[in-house]
Amino acid sequence: MTTLALKYRPRLLSDLVGQEGSVKALANALKRAKESGKIHQAYLFAGVRGTGKTSTARILARALNCVEGPTATPCGVCDPCRAAEQPDSSLDIVEIDAASRASVADARALREQVQTRPAFCRYRVYIIDEVHMLSTEAFNALLKVIEEPPPHAIFVLATTELQDVPDTIKSRVQIFPFRLIPVGLIEGRLRHVCEQEGVGFEGDSLRLVAEAGQGSMRDALTILDRVISAGDGKVMEEAVREQLGIVSAHLVQGVMSALAIGDTASLVEACRELAEQGADWATFWRELVLAFRDRLEQEALLARGPQELLRWARMLNLLLGRERDLRDSSLPRVVVELALITAAQLPHLAPLDALISGLASGVPRPSGPPSVGPPPVPSTAPQVAPAPEGPRRPAAAVKPPAVPAPAPATRSIPDSPDQLRTACSEALRQAPGLRSLATAPQMAAELRWDPPVLRFRFPANVRQTLQDFEREKASPHLMAALAMVLPGLKAVEISFDEPGGSGADERPEDRLRREPAFQELLRLSGGEVLEIRREG
Repeated sequence: MTTLALKYRPRLLSDLVGQEGSVKALANALKRAKESGKIHQAYLFAGVRGTGKTSTARILARALNCVEGPTATPCGVCDPCRAAEQPDSSLDIVEIDAASRASVADARALREQVQTRPAFCRYRVYIIDEVHMLSTEAFNALLKVIEEPPPHAIFVLATTELQDVPDTIKSRVQIFPFRLIPVGLIEGRLRHVCEQEGVGFEGDSLRLVAEAGQGSMRDALTILDRVISAGDGKVMEEAVREQLGIVSAHLVQGVMSALAIGDTASLVEACRELAEQGADWATFWRELVLAFRDRLEQEALLARGPQELLRWARMLNLLLGRERDLRDSSLPRVVVELALITAAQLPHLAPLDALISGLASGVPRPSGPPSVGPPPVPSTAPQVAPAPEGPRRPAAAVKPPAVPAPAPATRSIPDSPDQLRTACSEALRQAPGLRSLATAPQMAAELRWDPPVLRFRFPANVRQTLQDFEREKASPHLMAALAMVLPGLKAVEISFDEPGGSGADERPEDRLRREPAFQELLRLSGGEVLEIRREG
């Protein structure tokens, strides 16, 4: 059975994805060769695995030998084009694996073979894969023939380790870089493959597969093949996460939100849950770092203050700094727990400018014994004998200066979005039975206090995560907890952005929860909304 990676292997330059620079340069070289009859005879394709190096070498061989060529668009039906589909059966397309034929004797045999003219095609194309594996002597033996090849020979070298290729070889070839393929392009290609194969997919499943490919189209197609088998002919998000060892997005978002409010107990609990699931710690760490990177980008686009941006940047920097420790440690769980607890304390460190401004605004100084009146001044006047004492009169009592009584403390309402997030999270975390909802304010894209209504707007991708919060938003316990921060609170409104857009559709249950009569009924009865059903 043919795998997807082989079935959908590129057969034309236009089929290559994510390598536009190299494709354009090769197409122009073929066009000039058609006009002038001359072409460069040695190429070096360099890049990571699965980015199209060997496929491009075969496409180049077909484009050079097509009966209509040299051309960037070979016909695909002539004998040379069909021969290029199976190089092992063609005498004029020679593929050499340098990893298994790296000796100087192999290089000398190749140098003698090059002198033989093509049997059927216009050029004899030599494709040397993993060329960096050749020995120094083999490179030296190959050097002369690459520098002055016979007119019928074309050399295409491919390597994943460009730094290991000698400079003497690099100076005699044209180097074409093959870069990592962006995730979006890989996802689009996977979508096309699924449509061609009649395979269904859901949600972000293809996005997860594309990210797992790490810039390699072949790796992504191989993973897709495996996931389709595991999902009984469908690409299911749960199957992708299970096959790749990716933890649930809900857990990653929960860890990130707990870090935002410094909830170390939730972090330890999340690590225990990961251990019970047998999750791969390195994979979880990568998912968490990517989630932090997305959050930092979101905060920057929302024009947050420098202190807020610096807070997220410091946590992200700490997580990145522990990545190597995680790979090298025999106790990855301990490394993860230590890093998360340390990062959770970073938001609680007060910035220096805040301390300075606090002192300037009248922070009490260290208390000491009060001084009464000015210090005594030594007198220079002559000493006079005291007059004789007469009958004593009772001295008038001297009252100390009245000290104004401190004004009763008034609860200050948070005056910035960041303070409002922190205050609401802390109120929910301290309220009995609401601790699990404390991360919700930190996940909101927008949190606004419009007395007497507190309005939350969340991204569309966290709706599943916030089901409990959405269900409890009219709960008297939740209203009472938030009213401690926002006196006069009467209602909580929750909305979600549309998937792929910035708007939010209001659902019938949202309108019901906002009805004043319904809110009054809940208040008088002390009831809670447990479930909303649509009838009919």
